[in-house]
Amino acid sequence: MLGDFLYALRDHVSAFNVFRYITFRAMVAVLTALGISLALGPLFIRYMQARSAGQPIRELGPESHLPKAGTPTMGGAMILFSVGVTALLWGQWSNAYFCLVVAVTIGFGLLGLADDYLKVIAHDSRGLPARYKLGGQFVFAAGVGLFLVLHPESTSTLLSVPFFKGLHPNLGLFYIPFAMVVIVGASNAVNLTDGLDGLAILPVIICAAVFAVIAYLAGHARLAAYLHLLYVPGVGEVSVFLGAIIGAGLGFLWFNAYPATVFMGDVGSLALGGALGTVAVLAKQELLLAVAGGLFVVEAVSVILQVASFKLFHRRIFRMAPIHHHFELKGWPEPKVIVRAWIITIVLGFVALSTLKLR
Repeated sequence: MLGDFLYALRDHVSAFNVFRYITFRAMVAVLTALGISLALGPLFIRYMQARSAGQPIRELGPESHLPKAGTPTMGGAMILFSVGVTALLWGQWSNAYFCLVVAVTIGFGLLGLADDYLKVIAHDSRGLPARYKLGGQFVFAAGVGLFLVLHPESTSTLLSVPFFKGLHPNLGLFYIPFAMVVIVGASNAVNLTDGLDGLAILPVIICAAVFAVIAYLAGHARLAAYLHLLYVPGVGEVSVFLGAIIGAGLGFLWFNAYPATVFMGDVGSLALGGALGTVAVLAKQELLLAVAGGLFVVEAVSVILQVASFKLFHRRIFRMAPIHHHFELKGWPEPKVIVRAWIITIVLGFVALSTLKLR
């Protein structure tokens, strides 16, 4: 909105011509969201403290987490507010891809907000029933898949396979359930990872940065052809939205870093994971999300394996799942678990970007 207004003034002030460039607006989005998040953080934390809206801690979890009880939560609302205002200012709302990722992020965020409200404000430990939470996620994700199936672009239902430049199987109508699995899986994987101070938000920032680059390349005809990427006209605009996530995430990390003064809550983790999954689907690099977001995959798989092993063999594979709790119970200090997870995600981010040339 503001970007369009300033660009319209380019005939009077030539410097405003920079607002036509996605790269410039993405960088401005980072700074804008960062500023809003840093300014909003103390106000949000004091408000939640005044309402005694603190994080409940499970007694079955690591004992080191018990002192965290009462720490303000639902900080994801702060992230989404910063992202929303920034997107409103610098995004092009005439772009269908941009509007779609915003809509999905808000939808997933509302589901997470309902779950957090029931647990934290209404003191209902069950939260939002799984059938409603997962059902809502699948409905939003199905909307994305249906949009792509009905979209006139010939690449809409094609699948990119990392390391193979000419392998693009067409999933046709099966692309809808595939997109649903990617988006819902990404959302819940981020949610499962959000168990330690700052553990989830920096990997989200790194994945957002990786896919901001990928989305920009996929939406640039010459660069997409050079790198043998599926060309998706217009998808580069979502880089501006991802820039907002990066900035808001960095601002949130200022308060969420160990020892955290605010937690993200489901309102943040479900929304951010859903946003990453949606962008991966729109940019036609769905499988690459499993590389860049490898940490999220490991966290989710650890839970699946733990549950399956206990139900089938009545034995646990890990001391506790998700796997970050396993390392805590092995004696790793929380900051060590967090920083090592960050290092792994940075490496995986570079690996994901390197696949753009290794084809």
